[in-house]
Amino acid sequence: MSLTFPQSKSLKQKRLSISNMQHFPAFIDLASRRTVILGGGEAALAKARLVIAAGGKPVAIAPQFDEALRDALDGDAELLEAAPVRADVADAALVFIALPDDAAATRWARIAKAEGALVNVVDRPELCDFQTPAIVDRGRLTIAISSAGAGPVFARAIREKIEALIPARADALLGLAARYRETVKAKISAPSRRRFWENFFKGPIAARALAGDDRGANDLALAAVNRFDADEEQGVVHIVGAGPGDPDLLTLRALRLIQSADVILFDRLVSDDILNLARRDAERVFVGKAKSDHAVPQDEIEARMIAFARAGKTVVRLKGGDPFVFGRGGEEQDALRAAGIDVFVTPGITAATGCAAAASLPLTHRDDAQAVTFVTGHGKGDADPALDWTALAALKNTLVVYMGVSKAGVIAARLIDHGRAPSTPAAIIENGTRADQVIVKGTLGSLSALVDEANIKGPALLVIGEVAARADGVGLVDVAARAKRAA
Repeated sequence: MSLTFPQSKSLKQKRLSISNMQHFPAFIDLASRRTVILGGGEAALAKARLVIAAGGKPVAIAPQFDEALRDALDGDAELLEAAPVRADVADAALVFIALPDDAAATRWARIAKAEGALVNVVDRPELCDFQTPAIVDRGRLTIAISSAGAGPVFARAIREKIEALIPARADALLGLAARYRETVKAKISAPSRRRFWENFFKGPIAARALAGDDRGANDLALAAVNRFDADEEQGVVHIVGAGPGDPDLLTLRALRLIQSADVILFDRLVSDDILNLARRDAERVFVGKAKSDHAVPQDEIEARMIAFARAGKTVVRLKGGDPFVFGRGGEEQDALRAAGIDVFVTPGITAATGCAAAASLPLTHRDDAQAVTFVTGHGKGDADPALDWTALAALKNTLVVYMGVSKAGVIAARLIDHGRAPSTPAAIIENGTRADQVIVKGTLGSLSALVDEANIKGPALLVIGEVAARADGVGLVDVAARAKRAA
């Protein structure tokens, strides 16, 4: 009597249907293999560059070569200026065919395959044994994206997105890991190695290597191997500028850090669109502050960062704009260093530059302003800002005031009292770079009225100086022009 299990077929079918790959992805060592390129034009040059980048030295064969190909491949490839013969492809591992004549390309594809080579024919996927993918090249780290020939432009678009996520110095970090791989294998037990390498690639060692501090990274790696304890590994803090709000204005490093963070402590100026870039399992802690309303005191923010780092977490302290421009990033850096925590700072597009660009407003201009000054309109508690009004009024260049909405009337009065003309152009930019941005344009003398008329609540910047007259863009309210029309 035989037993049958009907479910086994369906289970097998389920296993086989997990993937529908059109090609098997593989990385080939070309240094010791002969690679032949048939063709002498632009397409042949593109294939040759790929082979050279992968460590090979291609043999290019054509009756005549373009000068551009000759110049570009000089010394990096063997050039045979002659009609190809069968013997040319007899011992090749890979053959690229970049011939303009379809019949000749088809014939040579058949010959090369008969000789045992794997063949790629430019723009003829039906003749190809393999595809050349879109490639992200970071030395040891190589990422290939293929559309099976259906959409190479789409594959390149995907590559661009991945490029933005890979650190420029990834190869340096991988080189450091390679140097310690055998040592780690010898000194750290198998169950703990995974945790070691997780700490290596996410913690202070990686942060130093990616920041260009090779010696510091090596010292930390050596210490980590010698003193490794899976339960005592310390984390790292990154103080990161999130820019003025538009996620497209994040730096590549900021995006990468946000997406790798275990914990994110964020201010109220960080937009939801930016927070949504974080991992789903990342812990998000709101520590936002408004004028005279500190949701979390500064010393508690610093204590939380220290505690998370000591628990082995990768912490991102995410701030609107740039953390070192009225962002208290310097204070937090000092506190973390005093606690012995590794801390790194990633700058962001500051509110002044981001919002000015959104309003088409140059902060400096050869005709209107030779300098720009950034000040805060936020005094201690509810006090007026303690600024050198005489100096600011005398400069007659661009003045950008952060956190100055509630004191706009006081700021205008002080500047006018100290010599700045009431007719000086002024602009207010609220929620700059975001979908709900508002740009109000008028004069210094009417600054307080501009805030009231447009119902400005913040976050907003005040821009005072001749360049403010150039403000333009989505959300513009030109109070000065409106007043002229009414007169």
